[in-house]
Amino acid sequence: MNFFVKQLNADAQEASGAAEATETAATTNVPVEATETVVEAAVEVVAAKPIVEEVVVTAHDDFDWSVDKRNVAHYSQEEKEKYDHVYENTFVKIADGEILNGDIVGLTKTDAVINIGFKSDGLISLNEFRDLQGVQVGDVVEVMVVEKEDRQGNLHLSRKSARIFRAWERIMEVHKTGEVVTGLVTSKTKGGLIVDVFGMETFLPGSQIDVKPVTDYDQFVGKTMEFKVVKINETIKNAVVSHKALIESDIEAQRAEIMSKLEKGQVLEGTVKNITDFGAFMDLGGLDGLLYITDISWGRISHPSEVLKMDQKINVVVLDFDDDKKRISLGLKQLTPHPWDVLPEGLAEGTIVKGKVVNIEDYGAFLEIQPGVEGLVHVSEITWANTPINAKEFFKLNDEHEAKVVTLDKDSRKMSLSIKQMTNDPWSTIENKFPESSKHKGLVKNITPYGVFVELEPGIGGMIHISDLSWLKRFNHPSDYVKVAENIDIIILSIDKENRKLQLGHKQLEEDPWTSLEETFAIGSVHEAVVTRKDDKGALVQLPYGLEGFVPNRHTFKEDGKQVQADETAQFVVIEFDRNEKRIVVSHTRIWEQAVAEEKEAVKKEAKAEAEVTKKAVKAVQAKVEKATLGDLGALADIKAKLEGGEGEAK
Repeated sequence: MNFFVKQLNADAQEASGAAEATETAATTNVPVEATETVVEAAVEVVAAKPIVEEVVVTAHDDFDWSVDKRNVAHYSQEEKEKYDHVYENTFVKIADGEILNGDIVGLTKTDAVINIGFKSDGLISLNEFRDLQGVQVGDVVEVMVVEKEDRQGNLHLSRKSARIFRAWERIMEVHKTGEVVTGLVTSKTKGGLIVDVFGMETFLPGSQIDVKPVTDYDQFVGKTMEFKVVKINETIKNAVVSHKALIESDIEAQRAEIMSKLEKGQVLEGTVKNITDFGAFMDLGGLDGLLYITDISWGRISHPSEVLKMDQKINVVVLDFDDDKKRISLGLKQLTPHPWDVLPEGLAEGTIVKGKVVNIEDYGAFLEIQPGVEGLVHVSEITWANTPINAKEFFKLNDEHEAKVVTLDKDSRKMSLSIKQMTNDPWSTIENKFPESSKHKGLVKNITPYGVFVELEPGIGGMIHISDLSWLKRFNHPSDYVKVAENIDIIILSIDKENRKLQLGHKQLEEDPWTSLEETFAIGSVHEAVVTRKDDKGALVQLPYGLEGFVPNRHTFKEDGKQVQADETAQFVVIEFDRNEKRIVVSHTRIWEQAVAEEKEAVKKEAKAEAEVTKKAVKAVQAKVEKATLGDLGALADIKAKLEGGEGEAK
């Protein structure tokens, strides 16, 4: 019974072993020849070994599974190692991250079945084959082993990862060599574009799209363009490409060719590519040149846009160039003759010309009588008047004036002009129209700290000194009395024909009030006045009749020890009156000091009078005593007592 059971177990073991061997051979891609060799070797070994029947008397648990009484062969350790090696070599050895070729052995609706010679096949999504058209069974593709065995025990392969790996290798190579690559702009992103290069996404910054600023990125999406790999990051496997670098390379080649052929005086055709305040940049066919504003026109212009327009094609002449700095200076006006070289024959000294104000300086103004030809009108040639003239107030830019040519030097290209010589000199007959002591009305043209300049008529004017504005008032500045552009009445005080000067007066239109005021403001007279201003030196007060008085600082104290303050009204006594200097000095302190002094003087006079009375009484008593007898001594004593009492009261 036991033997029967043991035989059944041995049969089951044998059958199980055979089934496993068959299944293993079916699920692995072992070559048929190798499989047959193994099977034949096993059969030969089984045939060579006789079947040994062994009676096992032990329990079932002690059964030796390595021994079959019917057809089990016994292998030595060496033979086992040999057959294990043969078995292991039937499978492909792979590692995670390895890239190898695989065969497409099957296709589903979503995946491709890839055989890489491993114990199992792998699946790759058809999305990773979108770049390939007509994928079919039998195609060989390059894949990467992501995992030999994932959580589900499946082989994980990826064609995308293999493409990215190969793409990165190529990107690294072209970055070193500087090779130009072709890429597809797939999408727009912040600050630039995404470009597919060799199947890998790279970044194209907006600044690297073109040499010109680009604002519309959408126009490049979907386009295939050429690039240079300008920057890589091996850590994160990121690359930056540039299309601008290719353009600059082409431009640089063009620049080198143009620079090699440049000569001073050479005329080139250029296109206006940019206009600035100081000039215009010209595109000379791959090389930029600068056309300065001063070289655009012989005449003055305030901005290049007055002559040039964007994208305008013009001929320019090469003035200078620098091979090292790649700078080219261009000229436009040099293509036409200098205006001074082609002046009209009729232009000479004494000629009347008309020009536009193109520049104004403190010393005069420049009139452009034709483009590139200017003349200077000096401030001394504006008017016949000898009063100061501000050129910036007289002239306005772009205004037109007629002037006479005074001097003309074609060699030095200088011309002086005169406006005042357009009319006769009014000073030649000044005595007839403006005699001394005559009264007129004039226009205030200018004010200085020392006087007022008044224009009587164009070319004729004079000055009112600050001291001749008013008899009574003193001014810190003439503007306190009169303003520019106001009319003022004047009288001609004197004429200096040789120096073209008129001395004018204003206060002289009235009689000098100081002659009659001398009695009103006699020294010692007291007047009520208002303090108008106060400083460390003293105070100014407003006296009656519009007069102004000065109070020295020591004369500003009141009886209580305080000083009079601004806007305070008080009594003042005149202590000085100078008609020639038009000066009145007053004092407040002296008023109360005088009153105190007078009071003290009155007390002294009263005391002196009483002393005189007492003295006379004493003398009378003494006279009587000399005549008295001894009997009168009692009476004398009484009189003496009375006198002494009277002196005590007096004291």
